[in-house]
Amino acid sequence: MAFAASAYADATMHDAPYVSVWADTWRRFRKSPSALIGLTIITVLAICAIFAPALSGFRDPLAQNLATAATTLPPTFAHLAGTDKLGRDIFTRLLFGARLSVEIGFVSVGIGLLLGTFIGMTAGFWGGWLDSVAMGFMDVMLAFPSIILAIAVSAVLDTRVSDVVKLFIAVGVVGIPVYARIARASVLAVKDMEYVEAAKAIGNGVPALLLKYVLPNIMAPLLVQATLGVGTAELDSAGLSFLGLGIQPPTAEWGSMLNDARDYWLSAPWALLFPGIAISLTVLGFNLLGDGLRDALDPKSK
Repeated sequence: MAFAASAYADATMHDAPYVSVWADTWRRFRKSPSALIGLTIITVLAICAIFAPALSGFRDPLAQNLATAATTLPPTFAHLAGTDKLGRDIFTRLLFGARLSVEIGFVSVGIGLLLGTFIGMTAGFWGGWLDSVAMGFMDVMLAFPSIILAIAVSAVLDTRVSDVVKLFIAVGVVGIPVYARIARASVLAVKDMEYVEAAKAIGNGVPALLLKYVLPNIMAPLLVQATLGVGTAELDSAGLSFLGLGIQPPTAEWGSMLNDARDYWLSAPWALLFPGIAISLTVLGFNLLGDGLRDALDPKSK
């Protein structure tokens, strides 16, 4: 009986279908309602950004109608989000602003992720004085509030640098210490593992060890932080534009729209309300998506 039970168990395990890591991650991800809500918000945002001209009846977000009857109109069927003080359709500017806002979020997070991961992996793998110097510098950067650090970086950049590139760099630099800290902690946890020691024993150099054996095994927390970081980057870029240090008028960008609307928000509150809602929903979507991705990639939740 024992032999038969063992044989049945072996056959059952042998016949069990193979499930890839990504399929298993998606299975656990879709069990979270909040994660699916976040994914839905981001999907809608992407559709709005890609198909902005088709979704808006006004294809030019900069088109003005200075006639008195066309300025600061409340939301109607003709202007779903109303118009601003220059007679521009706010809904159209929101759609086109989604393109720039998403671009800023992803590019700046990419900058912070690449540089932070490189610094953290290098410091964690070599240790010693290099680790102390690198992490000490990261601690100094973390001592500043993110918006203050972004303002400082933006202020020191050459005036010939475009506003968009300034935002890329300023917001990207703010995220470097976060990714560096995560990468360093993850490297310290895996660099003495058996597979790393085995790869080292068969002659792999440091670059090969980091890229082929260490990096793939520390990507999960970095990807989760990057997803959450897009929402933070959106807030930082909107804050810089609101303060006049980011995207300048008349470019359609949500933070710049908030800055423009603060002068007449009492008479036309919708000009301030809709860009604020767009920013809040975007940050909420990426936060929910990041939380769901964290739970799906966590081995302990299997």
